[in-house]
Amino acid sequence: MATVINTPEGISAFRLLSIRGRLELELSGLRFKGGSTFVVVKREFNLKGSRQKVYDDYCAMLRERGILSND
Repeated sequence: MATVINTPEGISAFRLLSIRGRLELELSGLRFKGGSTFVVVKREFNLKGSRQKVYDDYCAMLRERGILSND
């Protein structure tokens, strides 16, 4: 069964969760040809610190916005 995301809020949430997935992969050591997702996240969301701190702060931001549940 396919899921259709067709609202601006849903599309935005999907993008933010996709970025989170890329951050997780980079944190585990995978590198992407198009450049570092960490650099993009640090610039776009004005986050500072190490890779782990940026990831943790980004996840906290998603929780605050109600996009990510508290695991």
